[in-house]
Amino acid sequence: MTNRSTATLDERSLALRRSIVNTLVAGGRGHLGAAFSLVEILRVLYDDWLNYRADDPGWPDRDRLILSKGHGCLALYVLLAEKGFFPVDELKTFCAFNSRLGGHPETIIPGVEASTGSLGHGLAIGVGMAIAIRGASSRIAVILGDGECDEGSVWEAAMLAAKHRLDNLVAIIDYNKHQSYGATGSVMELEPFTDKWRSFGFAVEEVDGHDVAGVKEAIESLPYGKGKPSALICHTVKGRGIPFTENNLSWHHKSGMKEEEVESLMRALGDGS
Repeated sequence: MTNRSTATLDERSLALRRSIVNTLVAGGRGHLGAAFSLVEILRVLYDDWLNYRADDPGWPDRDRLILSKGHGCLALYVLLAEKGFFPVDELKTFCAFNSRLGGHPETIIPGVEASTGSLGHGLAIGVGMAIAIRGASSRIAVILGDGECDEGSVWEAAMLAAKHRLDNLVAIIDYNKHQSYGATGSVMELEPFTDKWRSFGFAVEEVDGHDVAGVKEAIESLPYGKGKPSALICHTVKGRGIPFTENNLSWHHKSGMKEEEVESLMRALGDGS
């Protein structure tokens, strides 16, 4: 698979992206590219797979989701608000003084299981959680960035997950093939990426990360191997949804956007009518 998705974005996916843009504008800054590549992954998880109670975020039998690539939090915040973990109007406080919604997710936010953004730690946290709840019905999903997989701590955690045969754990990799300052293939080549995860003891599947039906089928097929942790490699496009933001590293993080830039973003996403 390449990182050029052919999946058509439906109105729900476009609406989620509009909400991300509005949240970014309210905060004056944010990681748009990283959020846009996550939308369909998070959408499927919250719509179709995760067991949770928005009115009781600490429910002991819940599934746990860790967004290890915490800089993609705009997409997570939009989904959490939509599902009722906190009021939708709170999105307007993004990055404001004393807001719970900062530039990286923290556990003070209902529905956030781990404070992340210092890359390379989410999978290790997820492994610990998976060991702690082994034997229960709950499951652990950890969303990793591909650039984050440069970190040795990711692979230490992967080895430990395989050692403990954690088939209640899935690593979902947002493989958009770009990181903050270049293509992953130039910064640190990850290929053969699927083979790497398999060599570390994971059962692995791949999918177009913007194909909602495909992602749903892949997620609902978990776990991929008895007695093995799973890895789902989602081939995505950084900034997916707007032609001029796709694979454009100037949209990795944006601040101080001009009015005409905001208008261009919203026009490209449609008005929802």
